[in-house]
Amino acid sequence: MENPSGKGENGEEELEKLVKEYQLLEEQIRGFTLQLQEMQLQKSEAENARSEVEKATGKIYLTIGGVIVETDKEKALSNLKEKSESLELRIQMINKQLSSLKSREEAIKKKLSGMQQ
Repeated sequence: MENPSGKGENGEEELEKLVKEYQLLEEQIRGFTLQLQEMQLQKSEAENARSEVEKATGKIYLTIGGVIVETDKEKALSNLKEKSESLELRIQMINKQLSSLKSREEAIKKKLSGMQQ
């Protein structure tokens, strides 16, 4: 016997599946958004440190795994440049993933809206 709403059991199962997928996508989007913010903050810090190292005239120290070692200016600048470039690549990857997730989220939202009418 069919449900009075006219959807039937299969429609309800599909609706439930889409709602769960939508919720999972929202969680993933939140997670990637937090990662993106963290990467942007780290990149900003690396760029600020690079700016300070460029101005420095005295000794320069570098933190490596919790140990502080003296280094030369060029090595410190190179290290900070690499870090900044690496973070930029990660930011680009996260942005692509976010874009993909948001597209999927929008498609599910439209499908859900159509099913509820």
